[in-house]
Amino acid sequence: MASNSNIFSRAECKFTAGAASVEQIPHNLFLPEVAFAGRSNSGKSSLINALVGQKDLARTSKFPGRTQQINFFTISGKLSICDLPGYGYAAVSKKMRNLWDQLILDYLSGRQNLRRVFLLIDARRGIQKNDLAIMDLLDAAAVVYQIVLTKVDQIDGSSDVIQQTEDETSRRAAAYPQILITSAQNGTGIAALGNEIVALM
Repeated sequence: MASNSNIFSRAECKFTAGAASVEQIPHNLFLPEVAFAGRSNSGKSSLINALVGQKDLARTSKFPGRTQQINFFTISGKLSICDLPGYGYAAVSKKMRNLWDQLILDYLSGRQNLRRVFLLIDARRGIQKNDLAIMDLLDAAAVVYQIVLTKVDQIDGSSDVIQQTEDETSRRAAAYPQILITSAQNGTGIAALGNEIVALM
């Protein structure tokens, strides 16, 4: 474990592959893998960039839904990170959203090296219907997932979103019990997220 303890602080991060169809999903990485999922504009790309200490590894945009394929990144040749397409209110056709949903399902099916899915929830909005649908899917597939609250720098101390999130995950079969509290803007929880990932390697 010691050799991996600082993997993100001195990481060599490379884009490995992009998959817009099930046929393009790489099956030859043979590395421990974690996946990041979340609603469009949940701050997924910003969080990945903060985690690896790069500004533009994962593309960010003020327009939700710009991640239109599954993107794979390799971290120092030891870890694979999968950035799943954002779901929810992206300004794309229903047909395209259905294709993305199916692509995510295809990815999750039989992904033996997948250690955990990190499900990002915008702390300003809490868990939405689309998030519940993804949680249902992960529960049914018995894929372990962990909730990551993002943008916590934008909520005040009176917000009850953390308690509401804990209440929901406590009822979920595949949900990891610990919720991670993060902000890509000020760095809150980024180190804790990195440590959580390293523990899975």
